[in-house]
Amino acid sequence: MAGAYKSNESAENYLETILLLSRKLPVVRSVDIANELNFKKSSVSVAMKNLRTQGHITVTDAGFIYLTESGTSIAEMIYERHEFLTKFLISLGVSQEVAAEDACRMEHVISAESFAALKKHMNA
Repeated sequence: MAGAYKSNESAENYLETILLLSRKLPVVRSVDIANELNFKKSSVSVAMKNLRTQGHITVTDAGFIYLTESGTSIAEMIYERHEFLTKFLISLGVSQEVAAEDACRMEHVISAESFAALKKHMNA
C-alpha cells in the first residue's frame, strides 16, 4: 500500500508541476520538468510514460506535454490544497519555507472531507 501511495504522490507532484510550468512557459517538455524538480531527465521520461498510460497527459511528436481533463483536474486540486495549506500554516506563525514544505507533503494525504472542513473553518 505504501508503494501505491508514493506512486500516487509522485504522479500528483508531476501533474502539479506541469500545470505550473504551463502557466509560465509557451510549451512544457520533459527537460523543463526535470529542471524544475531537479530530477534526471530519464526519471521524468519514465514518469511521463506512466502519466500518458493513465490518460493524465498527452505528448506530441515534438515532445510537448499537455494535461488532459483528468490531469488538469488532479493538478488543480493539488495546487489548491498546496496554496491553501501554505497560507493556513503561515497564518499560524510557521515560516514561509517550512509552511510550503509541509503543505507539499500534506496536500497528498489530507482527505477531501478534512480539506473541505478546514476551508469552511477558515472562510467562516
